Amino acid sequence: MRDYRRVELTYSEVGATFDGAFPNGYRHVRGRARLGRGERVYAGAVHALGSFDMQRRAGLRVRASVGMAAEGVEVAFGFGAGPLRLWAPVRVVWLVNEPLRYGYGYGTLPGHPETGEEGFLVSLAPDETVWFEVRAFSRPDRWFVRAAGPLGALVQDRANDKYRSAIHRLANARTAA
Repeated sequence: MRDYRRVELTYSEVGATFDGAFPNGYRHVRGRARLGRGERVYAGAVHALGSFDMQRRAGLRVRASVGMAAEGVEVAFGFGAGPLRLWAPVRVVWLVNEPLRYGYGYGTLPGHPETGEEGFLVSLAPDETVWFEVRAFSRPDRWFVRAAGPLGALVQDRANDKYRSAIHRLANARTAA
């Protein structure tokens, strides 16, 4: 994997998914889903998110130099197959690790088909409901994404559906143990 530590992110609005104040000029995505109830579901969701298992279960290949997300870590997500696999490099730009909230946001690096940021957050509410939230802003960066037009938004929406489904399955699988 290419060493991106000295490479700048492809956008300037770093951290905007943390507070949800999305910049103009990008497509905005916000989504929230109930994962279940209780501390075991929450612990399962935290592990699935932090270990990048959510992305793996959603069908992506993951190249990461660490086992758990941390601020500053570079990760590349691959989709497609064999020689047609496209890698999307990102860097974790913020991380929240609190007793009742866990999540991170990553920003795009050169070579990613889009430019922008995507953030994920799991939380345990006072009524023990476990929530998963997606926040993202992006716009096409490569010619083939621009050429895809509205199809690119559909692909992004489908990926977020897969993330929600994957983290739901992973979080609830740990409760059966």
